[in-house]
Amino acid sequence: MDKTGVLFVCLGNICRSPLAEGIFLDMIQKRGLADRFEVDSCGTGGWHSGEPADPRSVAIGRKHGLELRHTARHFNPRLDPGRYPWIIAMDRSNVRNLIAAGASAGQIRLIRSFDPALTGKQERELEVPDPYEWADEGFEIVYQMLAAACTGLVEVLVDELES
Repeated sequence: MDKTGVLFVCLGNICRSPLAEGIFLDMIQKRGLADRFEVDSCGTGGWHSGEPADPRSVAIGRKHGLELRHTARHFNPRLDPGRYPWIIAMDRSNVRNLIAAGASAGQIRLIRSFDPALTGKQERELEVPDPYEWADEGFEIVYQMLAAACTGLVEVLVDELES
């Protein structure tokens, strides 16, 4: 059985994308579908490569029952587009950087485009802001955005698996 590849992407791969990866993994594990997916995250910038997730992302994940075991990495334009047909970006800047690096625009989606409550919203309204410079409560806001979006993403991908 082929696995469906899902790659979450943000700027440095220490705040948003590892949190999205953890939320998504938790959701598919709870549905008994973890063996049907290959899931990872990366950044469009490589300056945090090899580092763990930001301690604030780890803390907010733990608060919600997630264990973020993560090592940041840089997007690999030679391997990632072929391995992950679903490239899920956090903001429009990530989308532009991914396309500039060689990813196909057709396989990149903004994560909040999967949030059913945001159907019909403009693309600029579908971004997850980078909480890196924020106080700790910003990470809870980002968590809530990602959880709602991942719920929708799981539904879309489960529908695809069943069709």
